[in-house]
Formats: sequence, structure tokens, C-alpha cells
Amino acid sequence: MESNKRRVISLLVDNQSGVLARVSSLFCRRGFNIDSLTVSATNDPAVSRITVTITSDEKALSQLILQTERLEVTRQVFVLDGEKSLERELLLLKVASDVHNRSELREIASIYKAKIIDLSPDSMVFELIGKPDKIDAFLKMFTDYKILEQCRTGVTALERGGMHQHMQKPPQEVREAQLPLPGTHCPERK
Repeated sequence: MESNKRRVISLLVDNQSGVLARVSSLFCRRGFNIDSLTVSATNDPAVSRITVTITSDEKALSQLILQTERLEVTRQVFVLDGEKSLERELLLLKVASDVHNRSELREIASIYKAKIIDLSPDSMVFELIGKPDKIDAFLKMFTDYKILEQCRTGVTALERGGMHQHMQKPPQEVREAQLPLPGTHCPERK
């Protein structure tokens, strides 16, 4: 039996209104819970990158990718290999603080290389950028402190090294190899 595991999917899509809604509703219709979702600009103003983190088995993932590739706004879809890619998240964390616990909080920040970006008489705000595991470990250190607010961006990721294999071909060529273009039909057999 195949086990569910964490997957990071990178989608290159047309940069136009409504694309995120179409992609996320497809994931919802397929019954996937999105653990993390980020959208960002790319070096091409006509293209946006959507990075989605889900938990899935291989069979369901293959079906999801196939259906995502069929959206006319999708240019390319690929699953990032955790060992060959770089993942980062941003965390902003506001913690209640006073003269009694400030030095302890500074020590935790120092160990995790978090920045203190705001200090007021009753709180501190930390900024931490890192892998999701690092963010999780940092947050565990604050279980005994009063967290006032927290904001976590979600995963953004790229593969290490040169251009990703899917990026080496023009998007139209990749799409043609994957499936018939929208509006084209298979010839009828006689």
C-alpha cells in the first residue's frame, strides 16, 4: 500500500486574474487539502509561479498533475524533489515580553538566527526565514510564552543547480508533448 507523504508542486501559469482560483478549486474538487500555497512573479512578466504543498500518495498525485496540466492557463507542472530543491518560508511572530523574559527571548532568537524586527514595552516581533522544519522547531520553543500573533507565508521552492529540466523547453513544446492543445481534436478513425 502506498503511503501519503508531503509533496511540493511547482506550477508555472499565465499571469492573469482568476488563475489562482481555478488552480485551487481544482485541488479542492480532487479532495486535496492544501498545506501551503504561495504565488510569486517570475523573470517573465507573463508567467507566475504557484508553489503548493500537499500530502498525497503517488497515484493521486499523478492524477492531480494530469488534470492541472490540462488547464489552459497552466504552462508547466512539476513535483520538486526534496533532496534536490531549496525550500524557504518566512515567519513573523509577535510574543508578549517584559523585562523579565526579554533576555530569554533574545537567546532563542540568536540560536535560530531570527531577527528581532520590533521591540515595544509589552512585545517583541521576530522574523525567521528557513526550511519548514526550522520554522516548526522555532515555534516549539515558544510553547511556554504567550504568542500574540503569528504569520507564516508558506513554502516557496526552486530546484538546485542550473535550469530545471522542465524549464529547458519552451512552454508550448512541453504542453504539446503532454496533451493535445485546447481546441484540437484527435482525428477520427475510419
